[in-house]
Amino acid sequence: MKTVRVPVSDPYDVLIGPGLLPSLGDKVRSLCPKAARYVLVTDDNVGPCWAEVCTRSLQAAGLAGDVYTLPHGEASKTAGSLIEILNFAADRRMTRSDLFVALGGGMVGDLTGLASATFMRGVSYVQLPTSLLAAVDSSVGGKTAVDLPAGKNLMGAFWQPKLVLCDTDALSTLPPADFVSGCAEVIKMSVLFDEALFERLAGEGVDFDREAVIARSVALKRDVVAQDERDTGRRALLNLGHTLGHAVEACSDYALSHGQCVAIGMAAVCRAAAKYGFCSPDVPERVVTVLERFGLPTRTHIPFPALMDRMLSDKKRSGGAIGVVVPEAIGSCSVRPMDTRTAGAFMKAGL
Repeated sequence: MKTVRVPVSDPYDVLIGPGLLPSLGDKVRSLCPKAARYVLVTDDNVGPCWAEVCTRSLQAAGLAGDVYTLPHGEASKTAGSLIEILNFAADRRMTRSDLFVALGGGMVGDLTGLASATFMRGVSYVQLPTSLLAAVDSSVGGKTAVDLPAGKNLMGAFWQPKLVLCDTDALSTLPPADFVSGCAEVIKMSVLFDEALFERLAGEGVDFDREAVIARSVALKRDVVAQDERDTGRRALLNLGHTLGHAVEACSDYALSHGQCVAIGMAAVCRAAAKYGFCSPDVPERVVTVLERFGLPTRTHIPFPALMDRMLSDKKRSGGAIGVVVPEAIGSCSVRPMDTRTAGAFMKAGL
C-alpha cells in the first residue's frame, strides 16, 4: 500500500493498494469517532460489486446506514440528483457528526462531495474511487460539482474529503473502455509535470503498474493542490485539454467519456501550440502517439462553431478571457490568458 498525504486546510490521506475496502469501517471510526450513521452513494454498476463489502465493514465498526443508488452515467450528475440525495439523508435523520461515503467513479464522487458540502452546511465524507479517472483526479483535491444544462460542473463547492481509499482491486471490475478513459488523466499529468512518467506510459502502455502509477499521479496532483487549494492560480494547469474537452463532451451529449474528450482536447492544444511556436513539433507527435497507443481518440468531427459556443459557457472563462493551458515541452506547461477570439482561433488551429 502507498500513502499520499494531501496537506490542505483540512489534511487527509490517499491510500492506494489492493484489498483496502474491508478496512473502511475501522478507518472511518478513527477519523469520525462521533459518527453514528452514514449514507453511502453509489451507482447501479458499482453498487452490486462493492457496496456490500463497504456496508459490512461500516456496520462492524458500529455505524448504521443506508445505500442510495443512482443510475450510472453523467446524466445522473444533476441538481435534481443532489436534492434527492439531500432529502434521502434528511429522511434518515443524519446529523452533522455523521458522514457520506462516495463509492464509484467521478460522477458519484463529485455529486456526493457536493451533497456533503451542503447538507447541514457541511458534513464529513469519504471518497472510495472505483474508476481510474476518479482515483487519479476527481477524488483528490476537494472539487465537488454537478452539471447544469449550460455546461459541466457549473454548480459546485470546494469541500475536502476526510479520506480517499483507493482499492486497486476495484479497478478489476471496470470495463476496459472505462479504464482506458481514465488513462487520459494519467497521460495528462505526465505531460504537465513528469517526462519520466510520460516515457514509462509510452513504454508500458495499459499494462503499467497500477499502484505505482496511481500513487505518482496523485502525488503530482497533491503538489499542485497544496499550493492552490481553491483554484486561483497554479491549479489551472490541471485543465490541460479540458477547455475544448468539456465542449466536446457537452456537444456529444456525453456520448463520449470524459477521458476520451480530454484526450481530444489535449491532442488539439498540443497541435495548436506547435503551430503557434509555443513548443517544438515533436510534442504533439509524441503526445498523439501515446494517446493512440492507449486507444484514445485525438480528433473530433463536431463542427467548430458548436464547440466554440460551449467553450464560452465554460467556468474557466473569466470575463472576456480564457486561460488556455499550453504545452512548452513534455513535463512543462503554462497557462496563457487569451481573449475569446484568440482562444477560438488557437483551438481551431489544433483540430
